[in-house]
Amino acid sequence: MLDNLTAAREQMAISLSFHIIFAVLGVGMPWLMLYAEDRGIRTGDPIWTALARRWAKASAIIFAIGAVSGTVLSFEFGLLWPNFMATYSGAFGVSFSLEAFAFFAEAIFLGLYFYGWDRLKPRTHWWTGVPVAVGGLASAGFVTTANAWMNAPVGIVMQGGKIVAAEPFAPFTAPTSGPQVTHMLLAALLCTGFAVAAVYAVGMLRGRRDAYHRRGLASGLVMGLVAAPLQVIVGDWAVRVVAQTQPTKMAAMEGLGHTMAGAPLSLGGIYDAAAGQLRGAIEIPKALSLLLAYDPNAVVTGLDAVPPADRPSVAVVHLCFDLMVGIGTAFVALGVWTLWYWWRHRKGTMVRISDRKWYLRAVAIGGPAAMVALIAGWIVTEVGRQPWIVFHLMRTTQAVSDQPGLYVYFYAAAAIYTLLAVTLVVLLRRIATGAPKEAVSA
Repeated sequence: MLDNLTAAREQMAISLSFHIIFAVLGVGMPWLMLYAEDRGIRTGDPIWTALARRWAKASAIIFAIGAVSGTVLSFEFGLLWPNFMATYSGAFGVSFSLEAFAFFAEAIFLGLYFYGWDRLKPRTHWWTGVPVAVGGLASAGFVTTANAWMNAPVGIVMQGGKIVAAEPFAPFTAPTSGPQVTHMLLAALLCTGFAVAAVYAVGMLRGRRDAYHRRGLASGLVMGLVAAPLQVIVGDWAVRVVAQTQPTKMAAMEGLGHTMAGAPLSLGGIYDAAAGQLRGAIEIPKALSLLLAYDPNAVVTGLDAVPPADRPSVAVVHLCFDLMVGIGTAFVALGVWTLWYWWRHRKGTMVRISDRKWYLRAVAIGGPAAMVALIAGWIVTEVGRQPWIVFHLMRTTQAVSDQPGLYVYFYAAAAIYTLLAVTLVVLLRRIATGAPKEAVSA
């Protein structure tokens, strides 16, 4: 039997991991949908219109599943963490309120978009999809500001363990808000791009080399490969902010056991808590100090700066951070290779490069790899903040519910998400199977 803290943590881990996948696809898919429809309107090519219609159906299914999983999450906050919500909900309530407005705007215009097919003028119909895309970005951004505030709480006055004054837009002014929101939105575009490209890469590996699959592959790849290098730049910004606001999390990400000048950058390795150091890591001397402070001799705070009880699970955080960075680097490398291939051949590049099975296999692997990097990044964000639910203000043990039998909700949530996952896979497979008749006959 799970204790309350473990049950609550595991339930949130499952819920967030499930929801975030559909949240990022819900952010990115409408932009691909709009791009394809715009190309169809401009060129009159039925293949682009067929892609737009297919991606619109996928967007609707993803939106519906995301709405269900998001609703479950909203109940879980109050059910699993009542002390946290009772104490601090007033500090980030505006973020969730604005997210609700963005969500309803997205839902309304998504309905108009579907109703408007063949009923509105093509360009008018396209414009009804713009609020869907913008609403998805806004919704994800607003929610992320609440999490950013939990990582670096600002703008509140506490008395007797309660908030007596709060800046309504404090989550937007938190030092972590800018990099975290930008990093999240780019992650949404990157994951969507590679997920879509992976679908068409698999189809092409199975012999479907028609224009429909080639354009689907190219559209997703462009989105993913453009976002990848931008994500590296924003990630560098985010890491610097973490080093300033949450030095213990930064130390866990790098497995830095001791505060030191000229700290090395560590790649890989397993953290030995007893020795306070990484085992088997590749170290680049003074590189961490140089990256964080532009000074190879700068002092970097290690895990020994806080008591053991105030440290996160270093092994988990370091592994997930390396995994996220490694996958991101692989995407950049794939982008460089693709750009080099394009520069070398100039014309017809995507046709030739997409005929190479090794390239299609790499793209097919990129879809699930992007989602792995996404989940790993959120593990770094959430586990790296432990043992605090609100950094330096409330511990997770203080926030969890004391209601008996909390493990029952964990098993119920696991069953719900399993059912939702199976349903989603079945529906998306039906949508993704083959090219529409209008595309084949074009």
